[in-house]
Amino acid sequence: MPLSALTGTKLREWRLAAGLRQADVAAKAGISASYLNLIEHNRRKVTPEVMERLADALGLDRAALADGKDAALVEDLRAAAARGTLPDVEVERVEDLVGRFPGWAALLAALDARSRALERAVEALNDRMTHDPHLSQSLHELLSSLSAVRATAAILAETPDLEPDWAARFHQNLHQDSERLVAGAEALVGFLDARQGIEEQGIAAPQEEVEDWLRRRDWRIPDADLARGLEDEIARLASSAARSLARAQIERARADAELLPEAAFAAAVAGAAPDPLALADRFGCSPLVVMRRLAGLVGLQAGLVTCDGSGTLTFRKPATGFPLPRFGSACPLWPLYAALGHPMQPFEARVQMAGQGDRRHRVIAWAETRHPQGLRGPELREAAMLILPEDGAGQALRIGTSCRVCARGDCPARREPSILAAEGVA
Repeated sequence: MPLSALTGTKLREWRLAAGLRQADVAAKAGISASYLNLIEHNRRKVTPEVMERLADALGLDRAALADGKDAALVEDLRAAAARGTLPDVEVERVEDLVGRFPGWAALLAALDARSRALERAVEALNDRMTHDPHLSQSLHELLSSLSAVRATAAILAETPDLEPDWAARFHQNLHQDSERLVAGAEALVGFLDARQGIEEQGIAAPQEEVEDWLRRRDWRIPDADLARGLEDEIARLASSAARSLARAQIERARADAELLPEAAFAAAVAGAAPDPLALADRFGCSPLVVMRRLAGLVGLQAGLVTCDGSGTLTFRKPATGFPLPRFGSACPLWPLYAALGHPMQPFEARVQMAGQGDRRHRVIAWAETRHPQGLRGPELREAAMLILPEDGAGQALRIGTSCRVCARGDCPARREPSILAAEGVA
């Protein structure tokens, strides 16, 4: 039976709630009253056997003294404090709060969880309404058709002496615009119905379908799975666009695996801080390949984002404490964009994400160019940013997720007001 640092406090609360005297409980448990007093004030360690006798003396289930539930609550409150912006939170006394006022502690943890859920919902709704091209196009088609129907109907209603030929033409136009309106409405309903199942998971685009599939695989496609093929899994994706993106993802992973076999690569990374450039030189491949393989490495807990030449995020594997926007328009201060503007030049920084307390990350960014159509064709750019956990305090680049949902009011790169309350100058 594991004991927490506040087992004595819980014993005291239960004894007082039961209206029992300290001496009576001690006598039933076969210990002295002074020893029980020290236990209740968490000033003496106690063996599991004594705790079992005390539980019997108080008429408690012995499992009630285990700290499993309280330990989880303590960790939830510590995480809430780390995400908060108040500087004077007594984190070192969180166990005292849980032990003495478990109801209030549970309420605070629940409110923090609800707050984070609402923030994610705000981000999702903002991104959906702002960036979903299918929804925007469907609504635009509906409004255009509706305006045409209204204009034609107004002419017919307000011109009683309209010549028969012109009236026939307007009636024909009205019929055609009505058909357009019906087709547009059916297309919109079909689009929303087709996405209803995956909308419940917060998925709004083919890219998100693929990322959700990868998330269920813990962001890994082992070499053995690449060898046997994954067509059965791809076939279960909801849209043809998502299936196409997934096949492209698998082909790229297969090419990466040929350059960096799983076993050899894991052995090269073991026991050292990952350096994409050094590993790329060792294996004779692009740093982008190394960064993709590092993101899927077991135990590294690395995140990865990639973008094309427009800056639009094309792949998003989040890291703990480093939330990512669902669509483009990420924070312009990300080293990812610095690398995009300076291909073949590495960028490394320690960063602090808004809304994540004092948590730090080490990020490494790299960009490359290619010319698939030769000398006279367009130049294409691809950049990637590897996100690694970083311990300790100190100077860090203060960044956010996206301006629209970033609470930092003193950011020099802000391009639009935030829908969240500004947290002020830190």
